[in-house]
Amino acid sequence: MFAGSTSTANPAIGTSVSPDQERYARCIAVSKRVRWDIDKDVIKGRAFDRADKFLPDGLSMVQDLDFLTTDEKRFISQVQGRTYANMFGLVERYINAKVLELGQNYSMTDQVALEALVRFSEEELKHQDLFRRIEAMAKETMPEGYFFIPKPNDVADVVLGKSTWAVLALTLHIELFTQSHYRQSIEPNEGLSPLFKDVFLYHWKEESQHAIIDELEWVRHDATIGTEARDKAVTEFIELVGAVDGILQMQAAADAAYAMHFMMMRGRRLAETEQRAVERVMLKAYRWQYILSGAQHPHFVKVLTGLTTDAQRARIGMAVATLM
Repeated sequence: MFAGSTSTANPAIGTSVSPDQERYARCIAVSKRVRWDIDKDVIKGRAFDRADKFLPDGLSMVQDLDFLTTDEKRFISQVQGRTYANMFGLVERYINAKVLELGQNYSMTDQVALEALVRFSEEELKHQDLFRRIEAMAKETMPEGYFFIPKPNDVADVVLGKSTWAVLALTLHIELFTQSHYRQSIEPNEGLSPLFKDVFLYHWKEESQHAIIDELEWVRHDATIGTEARDKAVTEFIELVGAVDGILQMQAAADAAYAMHFMMMRGRRLAETEQRAVERVMLKAYRWQYILSGAQHPHFVKVLTGLTTDAQRARIGMAVATLM
């Protein structure tokens, strides 16, 4: 049973359930209702169009590059959108491995929580398949020369080497910024690729349940550890944020070089100061997309506040502040 549960009935055979079990049950119900198919619901026989933007300006930050043409800004939004999809495929490798591990806690006890986690795992596998498909489709449409540097298994090995507390903190952070990006920036923008918007519409539909489960598992796990272990876990979470930033620095540099090579092939040679500006904005955008927007998400801050001391949050805040 869950830490802090007031119920003693087995949810598989009894009638009394805890509030946590009710939340798991709602996640299952929503999972069944929103279930989708990659080909039938998302791709629907379509291809990407070079005339369409992928990411909105609020995420890509191309508005800061006022020396670029409209076509060049659109291309940078496509480069960033391609990396955006690849980043989700990357992190979902470790997330799925962790979800399978967490499910073992319920294999002989809470079958409602177990089903919620099994569905979570199945959906993450589907998302990985979706993003592999999207990368293949982007490759067909965009010029040669793009490289996505981090390897899913290598990243998963590093992340899963940290404590469960730190891994769940990072995971909730990711699931929450996924939702806010879609609702606040992607969904309301009418000028984006319809296919790209649908990818993240259907991704959002299932990630909304995943964030609830992440929170339930993080809070449950937190109740099982002591002060010293939690303080160490906070350090590990900061280390994971630093590792993410290391990935972002490499990918931002690669994506900036790819975008500028495309411009050069079209006869456009940027001045040295303009080249540095493209590199700077690319990294700024990636840090916002993958770290800062999650760290500042109100619900992440709320959950983190309930699990940590002022001193621990100050340490996290200082680490994040260096990336602004």
